[in-house]
Amino acid sequence: MRALWMVVLLALALPMAATMAPRPAFAEERIQVAQNNSGERRTLFDILFGRNKKEKPAPQPQRTTPQRSSPSVVAPAKVKTIEKAPDATRLLVIGDGLSIDLAKGLDRFYAEDPQLKILGAGVGSSGFVRDDYYDWNEAIEERLAEDDFDMVVVAIGTNDRQVIRTDKGVFDPLTEEWRAAYRDRLAQFLSQLKAANKPVVWVGLPPMRSNSYSSAMSQISSIHRLVAFEFGVEFVDIYERFVDEDGNYTAYGPDLNGQNAQMRKGDGIHLTARGNDKLAFFVDKSIKTFYRGGSVTIAVADPLANSDAAQLQRPPFQGLSQVRMLEVAGIVRPLGEKPRADAGGLVVKSAQSTPAVRLEQLMEAPIGRADAFGVGVDLAAEDELPQLPQ
Repeated sequence: MRALWMVVLLALALPMAATMAPRPAFAEERIQVAQNNSGERRTLFDILFGRNKKEKPAPQPQRTTPQRSSPSVVAPAKVKTIEKAPDATRLLVIGDGLSIDLAKGLDRFYAEDPQLKILGAGVGSSGFVRDDYYDWNEAIEERLAEDDFDMVVVAIGTNDRQVIRTDKGVFDPLTEEWRAAYRDRLAQFLSQLKAANKPVVWVGLPPMRSNSYSSAMSQISSIHRLVAFEFGVEFVDIYERFVDEDGNYTAYGPDLNGQNAQMRKGDGIHLTARGNDKLAFFVDKSIKTFYRGGSVTIAVADPLANSDAAQLQRPPFQGLSQVRMLEVAGIVRPLGEKPRADAGGLVVKSAQSTPAVRLEQLMEAPIGRADAFGVGVDLAAEDELPQLPQ
């Protein structure tokens, strides 16, 4: 027992002697470093008997989630608009809130074109249903009387999902009676522009964030398309331009530079400045159908000009919409399309079984026919026509 106490006293004396003896500078540095690294003070009991130190748990690696590149919400750079020529083409942009933003996009798009001037005349919350709030048929009649524009772009419909009041009654949205009344108002609007020979570009509606609202807008846009088709108006379908890979609504998408940007405003209805710049790009394709560097015309190249069929009576057509009608009818086929088997069969059969007839004979009446008026043409006296090779 005495030996144990001697060991204890010796252990106590050693640290005291060490503190009283002078220590070199390097020893102080080493002790300070050791004290700083230990983080704990050791007691006499630890020195004599030791202590099982609890191992510190290994530090858990911190998980870092990969950062996605956030869509750009920066507004497009301001474009300096040059002075327009005195005789510049006047492009009127009308409709609801969509047209107000689109006019700004078109103004930026044509900022450096001195021959095209944008006239924004949209009215927020307007449409073709609430004509008691704003009557577009009356408004376009007044503007046509003033003759203050050369062509027009229409973007409208976001406020038209509501009851329509007519002389025949009040009808709920998208019912058969509602559709008929709504179509009549569109037809009245376009008939005025067509009578004045004003080219029209009608912009379809984009998808909306709300599913039920988006479905209604799609139906309304379909009515717009049919009426535009009937009146030979250019219709710009933009639905597919503002959806994701699955065909659903998305607030973001590639801009004109291919960068992911915010295309829609927070209301899920209107387009941002970047979105309208993208929309203006597609609208320009239809505008170029009529606008040709300072002049506007609804005339298009005649595909039958300088041919034997040029004198045949044909329905008038205007722009690409009418060309598409001819494609549907089979009169005009896109390049690269193979001829239909049934059409080719009819041509071969006709050529083999029917003698050739000169085109001029279609315009001349033979003797004895009612429209010959006593003159007529003696077909028997005509020279015998050569037969087509079999």
